[in-house]
Amino acid sequence: MSESSTAVSDGRADLVEIDRAECLRLLATADLGRVIYTEGAMPAAHPVTYVLDGEEIVFRSAGGPTLVAATRGAVVAFQVDRIDAGDHTGWSVLGIGEAYEVTDRARLGGLVRLLHAPWPPSRTGHTISIPLARLTGRRLVAR
Repeated sequence: MSESSTAVSDGRADLVEIDRAECLRLLATADLGRVIYTEGAMPAAHPVTYVLDGEEIVFRSAGGPTLVAATRGAVVAFQVDRIDAGDHTGWSVLGIGEAYEVTDRARLGGLVRLLHAPWPPSRTGHTISIPLARLTGRRLVAR
């Protein structure tokens, strides 16, 4: 893993940038993240259960207009983090890409085995994918 220190420090921890490969590895270890999009010219964020499929974030969404309409063809962000406030360590990964609804039956069939049960369980209307065109991350490392 190649890391380079940033200038940010609080005396107890430093922030270090992490490369794309490490960002992908970290994304694969989690299953809950936040999709961030624009709704009525304002930022909005929704937590979703997800899987990493290659270099795409995939999650299920209800059929309502808010999340599905906002992500169809829109550039969105996706963030996942794990922070331990007690020992000042952890990481945060942010991906950006143009979301789309997965409609290919063969791919949907393969994703069924991978996707987690959505929260709440009734949210199974649409499968959304975000190809990670841009991926950045930072690790909070104790000094």
